[in-house]
Amino acid sequence: MTLTRHILSVSLLNEQVRDLLENSFVNLWVEGEISNLSQPSSGHLYFTLKDAGAQIRAAMFRGNNRFLKFTPKNGQQVLLKARISLYAPRGDYQLIVEHIEEAGLGALRRAYDELRLRLQAEGLFEAARKRPLPGTPQHIAVITSATGAAVRDIISVLGRRFPGLPVTVIPVPVQGREAAPAIVRAIALANAQKDFDVILLARGGGSLEDLWAFNEEIVARAIAGSRLVVVSGVGHETDFTIADFVADLRAPTPSAAAELLSPDGEDLLDSFEGFEILLVRALRTRLARLTQQVVHLRMRLRHPGQRLQDLAQKLDDLESRLQRAQQHILRERLVKWQNLVARLRGRQPGQQLPALQQRIAALDLRLGRAMSQQIREQQTQLQHLAERAQLASPLAILARGYAVVETGGSILRSVAAVKPGDNIRVRLSDGILAASVTRTVTATEKT
Repeated sequence: MTLTRHILSVSLLNEQVRDLLENSFVNLWVEGEISNLSQPSSGHLYFTLKDAGAQIRAAMFRGNNRFLKFTPKNGQQVLLKARISLYAPRGDYQLIVEHIEEAGLGALRRAYDELRLRLQAEGLFEAARKRPLPGTPQHIAVITSATGAAVRDIISVLGRRFPGLPVTVIPVPVQGREAAPAIVRAIALANAQKDFDVILLARGGGSLEDLWAFNEEIVARAIAGSRLVVVSGVGHETDFTIADFVADLRAPTPSAAAELLSPDGEDLLDSFEGFEILLVRALRTRLARLTQQVVHLRMRLRHPGQRLQDLAQKLDDLESRLQRAQQHILRERLVKWQNLVARLRGRQPGQQLPALQQRIAALDLRLGRAMSQQIREQQTQLQHLAERAQLASPLAILARGYAVVETGGSILRSVAAVKPGDNIRVRLSDGILAASVTRTVTATEKT
């Protein structure tokens, strides 16, 4: 019996092996050391990945290696994300690399240094862009873990120093892959609220890996773009993160950050007591100044007698002006009449005399009426002024039953100015009485 043999070509065999490898090993993560690294003009990367017991060829094509955050070097320990394939022309099986990152703590430290230098070159660490803290914060947004020791320390410090200060905790994970995006979202949330005026970004101490979320570029740029002032209180005093450099103020610990943001209640109370003393002094000074102004105004008040004299003088002046006005009007009318008479004489009396006589009569009538009206108006005004002056006159006051008592040529204003036996003059509205003081009685004594 003859057996049928299935014969494959080398090319077909390699193709089938390649399909088997690519379908069986997908999204592998492999760690090893780079050696025999080369990068031709095509931009692709070719190298060997090895460890102490084996090695494998690897290729990373230009479409993927442009996203590298570092430059691979021979002898460098790396972690690859790749798939297995086979290069059919040579029959070599190899890794097709999609992503490379440095392995271990050294990789984190180098990534930290590279990002720090790049952001520093952009000016994100410059002192000129740092904003001052608000004098007394109105509302603090604390971005940290809701269960960590940092949040308890912060609340304890704020409660001790200034219990009335509003504080809102925006809980976020502070470690792991989700920490950095959560911190960025929390910063955006705080900036969207109108109540907050400062952000406290905090976390307790830890290793470089533990604090890595605060070294992420997206967190640094979120802090730089924040509308609100950002205070960083991450780790211990010896820990420095990228967030510390970008923040407006770096505190060595979360508790120290709370100290910096909260005013001391006792200091404020002392200040308020000092302000109270200054306010009382200012009020007393103001009261004394106003009292002095009242005294000056009282001294400037005019005596009623002087006011009456001014009114009487004004009345005389108005009367004189009225007389002058009447005389002026009479003179103007007389001159006008004389001019008319002269013009009449210069013409033929036989033809114009009747008309002119009639016009003169009318003008004379109008003149008389105008003068009479003017005189009546002036007399009415004069009468009003005289009545006002009469009402304000001391004689009118005397006519209502009052009297003015004089002694020694002066008006008597107090019983203390005379004694029994002194001569006095009592001025009434219709005459003067000569009298002598027989007894004095003050207002507080019974008669």
